[in-house]
Amino acid sequence: MSATPATPPPALLPYLTARHELLWAEADAFAAEHVAPRAGRMEAAPGRVERKVADLMAARKWFAVTVPSAFGGLGAGHVAKTVLIHRIACVSAAAAAILQATLIPVGALLHFATIEQQARWLPRVADGSLLLSIAVTEPSAGGHIGGIETTAERTGDQWVITGTKAHIGNSHLAGAHLVLARTAEAGVRTSQALTAFMVESDRPGLTVADHRPGLGLRGFSVGHLDLDHVRIPADNIVGEIGQGLSVAQSSSILYGRPNLAAVSLGIHEAVVATTTGHLKTRPRYRGTLSDLPVLQDRIGDMEARLRAGRILAYQSVHLLDQGLPCDADLITAKYLGHKWAMTSAQDAMELHGAQALDPDYILQRLWRDIQHTYPPAGTGEVQRIRLADAAFGENHIQWSERLADATQAQPDPTAA
Repeated sequence: MSATPATPPPALLPYLTARHELLWAEADAFAAEHVAPRAGRMEAAPGRVERKVADLMAARKWFAVTVPSAFGGLGAGHVAKTVLIHRIACVSAAAAAILQATLIPVGALLHFATIEQQARWLPRVADGSLLLSIAVTEPSAGGHIGGIETTAERTGDQWVITGTKAHIGNSHLAGAHLVLARTAEAGVRTSQALTAFMVESDRPGLTVADHRPGLGLRGFSVGHLDLDHVRIPADNIVGEIGQGLSVAQSSSILYGRPNLAAVSLGIHEAVVATTTGHLKTRPRYRGTLSDLPVLQDRIGDMEARLRAGRILAYQSVHLLDQGLPCDADLITAKYLGHKWAMTSAQDAMELHGAQALDPDYILQRLWRDIQHTYPPAGTGEVQRIRLADAAFGENHIQWSERLADATQAQPDPTAA
């Protein structure tokens, strides 16, 4: 595969500060030194959870990229977060998934936790001693939040949680899980029936099923949590009782969707680089495959999708850092970012012919990895429904505007 850009493309420069460009170079160097040598091993041992890369990213405070410096974080904002995820995903989507999955519950703590709770959890995220997961999805309900069956009942000054969560990113790495549970009787509106809880991984009654590798993202932990009468103190509630739907929705829109857009973008860049590299070196007649107009036409389509996806991903988080309403832009970046990367990955498989079927060739990994950016934070159908709401003027909540103070980056120390 040909090398990905060492510097940001000119089209992205309006969204990037000098600090972002330094972070871009740092992420590229990190990926080349620490991620690339492990990518093959992660692929060859799908039953193994990758921990070393997580430790190395934690040491750089990347899991706290949006956490204010008052809690030990980088306070660098959402464009910086996108840079990190995007550049790591160019080399390994699984490594990027480890990073993005912890950042979602971090967002929930920034937006809904009390100052005391933030002081309790966020410095540990910043110093690398604590990774997090967000546990919403369930075996029967999938991503349908209204169908959550996990329950939390109050007993004195404690809550007792019982239920099962499925497809939880970082399940085997996280020291604490942000769990959404039902705290109201049946028949109560979903908007008032759910509450978010921080549940430490060593709580009695909490078990994590053995790691089972998925189709792609090998090395990334996506597992089941079983909660059997797990007791937690009342001060582990994040937000207010009955506010769980808001915690989940805002985290999905402001963190989950742009994070997945960044993962898709990294995979997309790797797909295009792999394919153009192949065509330029494959002899045909008196030249190479890249000389054939019919193949240039296919590559032109791939390049157009990649450039559009790149701008969408960065434009949306730039608006978010500015505190402007951009929920629909974040949704679009996730939806089209995956769709376009998926189309390019399929085109690449066809352009490679039989070589694409080689299990040791990188393209097969890229094709499998891109499948994993479709379901989380809402499938394509969910995204289109939300975008239809925007088209009809039915956006009742703009989380990007409501939570602007918690999403804006701190001043760039490298600026003049």
